Amino acid sequence: MAKVEGYADAPFEKLKQILEEKIASGEELGASIVLNIDGKNVVDIWGGYFDEEKTQPWKSDTITNVWSSTKTVATFALLLAHERGILSVDDPVAKYWPEFAENGKENVLVRHFMSHTSGVSGWEDPITFDEICDVPTSTARLAKQAPWWEPGTASGYHAVTMGHLIGELVKRATGKPLKQFVADEIAGPLGADFQIGALEKDWPRVSAVIPPPPLPFDFATLDPKSPMVKTFANPPMDAKASQTPAWRNADMAAVNGHSNARGLNRILSAIPNGGTVDGIKLLSPETIERIFEVQSDGPDVVIGMPLRFGIGYGLGGGGTAQTVPWLPTEKMCFWGGWGGSLEVMDVQRKVTLTYVMNSMGAGILGNARSQEYTETVWNILKQQEGNGKL
Repeated sequence: MAKVEGYADAPFEKLKQILEEKIASGEELGASIVLNIDGKNVVDIWGGYFDEEKTQPWKSDTITNVWSSTKTVATFALLLAHERGILSVDDPVAKYWPEFAENGKENVLVRHFMSHTSGVSGWEDPITFDEICDVPTSTARLAKQAPWWEPGTASGYHAVTMGHLIGELVKRATGKPLKQFVADEIAGPLGADFQIGALEKDWPRVSAVIPPPPLPFDFATLDPKSPMVKTFANPPMDAKASQTPAWRNADMAAVNGHSNARGLNRILSAIPNGGTVDGIKLLSPETIERIFEVQSDGPDVVIGMPLRFGIGYGLGGGGTAQTVPWLPTEKMCFWGGWGGSLEVMDVQRKVTLTYVMNSMGAGILGNARSQEYTETVWNILKQQEGNGKL
């Protein structure tokens, strides 16, 4: 049996025990979990299997396609550009990308991209995965569309388009493709094992994802013109697309990041720690505060459930507390990826939890495993607070 390696400081040994049990039962195939408190990793564990046939172990440097967990770094990149004065989250997108103003989008702001409120959550006309991976062409199509709702008035999850939109914006504002900006300005300086797409030299250590059960929607019974259907069913998501060279080579920061829990945590732990990681300052406390400015709080017109979004991330409390009741409700931001990967940044407690796996589970926000890991961590944290140890 592929054992769980790494370390879990007291009192978080229970997290390692749960991961071991889930791998032994087959509920988990291969996974990694990192918990950072006040800038220090107190849990860094990995284990299970690299492949569905269980012939190779999941290693410390195994990475996988993390789907929408990529969005947490894409929005971090925009916050960094805001921090450096390259752009402002309050600027109109058209200031940097004039073509985007077409068809009533002249008042779409940068923060609307970051909060899923721009009205451009999918492609209006039929599109294939190959066409989506042709990022310049598929992005130009988005620039021509009319928004599907009045920008800024509601969220509608930008499942795939968020990366195309943010990517073009960053390229226009900085002169660098987003995957290069992330490599040069974030992952590189931090030594974080994270990349948008995957360099061919890293393909041997990419664990292929195991597709999840079908989404809990019967698109045939829904309005074909609804944002939900146009976002999720054009084209229907195919997890195996992530194994193709076209996917791995593309710059699609909504869906094709490759990393593990340690790589994501290395970047995102900056948020609860005042913008600094091991003395490397990326964001100011003022920029971090922008994350918590509520942009929408109510039914998401694509996901169909209530969510609270700030600038770049989902926020605790509000609609989020109804839809994902197992998340902390204090000053916290979060997101995750299709199948269950998860990132939770608890600013109140200076805590960052990240979880990445290869066997995708059911659910839209997290899966049963990510829920159990999260509840375990915050139950322990709250016990410590009650005992005066935190």
